[in-house]
Amino acid sequence: MTNDDSPLGGAAGGEILRVEGLRKEFPGVVALDGVDFDLRAGEVHVLLGENGAGKSTLIKMLSGAYRPDAGRIVVDGAPVEIRGAGDAQRLGIATIYQEFNLVPELSVGENLALGRPPRRFGLVDTKKMHERARELLARVGVDVDPRTPVGRLGIARMQMVEIAKALALNARVLIMDEPTAVLTTSEVERLFAIVRQLRDQGVAIVFITHHLEEIPQVGDRVTVLRDGRSVTQVPASTPENELVRLMVGRPIDQQYPREPAAPGEPLLRVRGLGRRGAFEDVSFEVRAGEVVGLAGLVGAGRTEVARAIFGADPHDTGEVLVNGRPLPRGDVHAAMEAGLGLVPEDRKGQGLVLGADIAENLGLVTLRRASRGGFVDRAGQRRAAADVAGRLGVRMSGLGQEVRTLSGGNQQKIVIGKWLLADASVLILDEPTRGIDVGAKVEIYQLINSLTASGHAVLMISSDLPEILGMSDRVLVMARGRLAGELAAREATQDSVMALAVSEVEDARVH
Repeated sequence: MTNDDSPLGGAAGGEILRVEGLRKEFPGVVALDGVDFDLRAGEVHVLLGENGAGKSTLIKMLSGAYRPDAGRIVVDGAPVEIRGAGDAQRLGIATIYQEFNLVPELSVGENLALGRPPRRFGLVDTKKMHERARELLARVGVDVDPRTPVGRLGIARMQMVEIAKALALNARVLIMDEPTAVLTTSEVERLFAIVRQLRDQGVAIVFITHHLEEIPQVGDRVTVLRDGRSVTQVPASTPENELVRLMVGRPIDQQYPREPAAPGEPLLRVRGLGRRGAFEDVSFEVRAGEVVGLAGLVGAGRTEVARAIFGADPHDTGEVLVNGRPLPRGDVHAAMEAGLGLVPEDRKGQGLVLGADIAENLGLVTLRRASRGGFVDRAGQRRAAADVAGRLGVRMSGLGQEVRTLSGGNQQKIVIGKWLLADASVLILDEPTRGIDVGAKVEIYQLINSLTASGHAVLMISSDLPEILGMSDRVLVMARGRLAGELAAREATQDSVMALAVSEVEDARVH
């Protein structure tokens, strides 16, 4: 099918959408300051920029969540006002956010027909709803029963259901915000195949990603945002180092600036840890001054082990020792008192109080310590919070700014910062740079270096294999709920890690 034959309309390569001089200001923050952007039928236009550059604000204007203070949005050559999701839908604009907009308790078919189910004699026509759902799912290459509750699907299938839901709206413009952030390599390849298929059918796609290596695989053009402004537009074939320079305004010489420190005594010991149905017989240690990477495929049990170590989930067998002190099972407070900290993979759901301000979030862990006679030393807490926020370079209007209004990278700094304030001797980082731009990643890596240089220990879980290889002194690999092997930094390669990750654990050789 050529773009001219597309049932979605729009001439091949013709402009569908354009924004001119968009400006949006929040209290104390200018989020967008004169952004220009255009989108053509049958193309994938990558929107690139650091956290806080204005990407989220721009797509929220296109989806109707925000209204611009200045500038205009033009669709099919005519200026439009997008005052809500209904207006965006009528214009053929659909947005897939990082946090899926699905109802877990409803079936796939019900989610795809949400708000507009087919009816017969005044009742929902379930047969027709499921037939339509099967057509949409087939279009995105997903073989799933429409009667299946969405909550039972994996992340990759949820992603495809979101795309199918957008197609159910006859979307001409599809905005995808970090769609590969939680997908495995094979799932990313499948997603890219769907994106290319949609592009060939004439759909115009806005694609937001922090993974620079993905851009030439799926993109046609790139618009770079920096500090709320559109800096330039370049081909998707532009080299990564040039994209980084355009994004951050400076070259980044080293993507993974690990500075190894001399390892000291073991600060974290895990012995024979197990939980029925999740993981078993997990044993390892992390020493002072060391970054130990924990790799493995999604579902291997890495996050489950981290939560059990921290006491967020109980374990059935084994023990955890921090600074030589055994921890009681399932006791987060005891873990924190012993000097253990956890930066969870879901920073918004588990690591932050989004409605609270920066100072309150930074002080969450030390609140009890800062209390005397039932009163909190709020002045002292704010001084300490100001110091940590300054050290981390948090971009903010002030300590009173709500955390929900920060960019992803700055939110992650707050999650890590509260453990710096608590002076945790062992820090578990679960997907520490997911959804964070390359400039903020390097800042997080440098923070890890400063922690290990001062004698702290870091256990880092990441699905980003180059990150594991670039920042770890040793790499532990999990497969099917067990440790499949250990690799020294000099032995660890993508091939050697993946060989262990897909191995039968019983036959795996510990290096």
